[in-house]
Amino acid sequence: MTESTTGDAPVKNGPAYAVLAEHLRTRILSGELQPGARLPGEAELTAEFGVGRSTIREALRSLASQNLITTTRGVTGGSFVAAPSVGHISAHLETGVALMAAAETVTVAQLMEVRNLMEVPAAGMAAFRRTDEHLEQLEASIFDPHSLQGPETFAKNQQFHLVLLRATDNPLLELITAPVFRVLSSRFGREHAPEGFWQCVDHDHRAILDVVAAGDSMAAMDLMRRHLDNLGDSYRRMDRRGPD
Repeated sequence: MTESTTGDAPVKNGPAYAVLAEHLRTRILSGELQPGARLPGEAELTAEFGVGRSTIREALRSLASQNLITTTRGVTGGSFVAAPSVGHISAHLETGVALMAAAETVTVAQLMEVRNLMEVPAAGMAAFRRTDEHLEQLEASIFDPHSLQGPETFAKNQQFHLVLLRATDNPLLELITAPVFRVLSSRFGREHAPEGFWQCVDHDHRAILDVVAAGDSMAAMDLMRRHLDNLGDSYRRMDRRGPD
């Protein structure tokens, strides 16, 4: 067993477990093996690929490390294709974005540009698609900017944006945008925020909430654009690594 194919890029002459893992990964990502489907057993894999038990187990460990499969024990146990989770996938994407930011492969301005491209139209979509539950969650994320700042305030700030993304009823928007938002949030020394920063955030959030509740899509997009512009200016001043 010397070759496997992922898309148009064959993987040749790798370790047997890696080649087997690539074959199975391709089947999973192509949809041939659906979420929840049981992977072929050891006897089937041995017959198809001519590999031993240790190779199969190493291949399965590799797939599990990529969160592509889950394994259970017992009579009804086995290895199954993992069901996709927005939170799980988003967390992995966040790791990659964080590494790029740490290596200064991307700048604060570029991260904010992604937020603008995603969150501005998302605010407009949220105004059309939000439910009463979304509005309740947005209201619950509003905080008092004059109280002592701390982790709870930071969490509420993040929650406001995440709820807006969820209100679009498009999980891809949260998956793509949330990691960028969290990386930006973790990069800044918010305890050294410019004077009036949290008051500005509170003002913007309340204004956005009002127009989303009213179903005013255009106003929601305009206010979100202004809000992100304000954040971008403050983030550049708070950036621990200096200006871009």
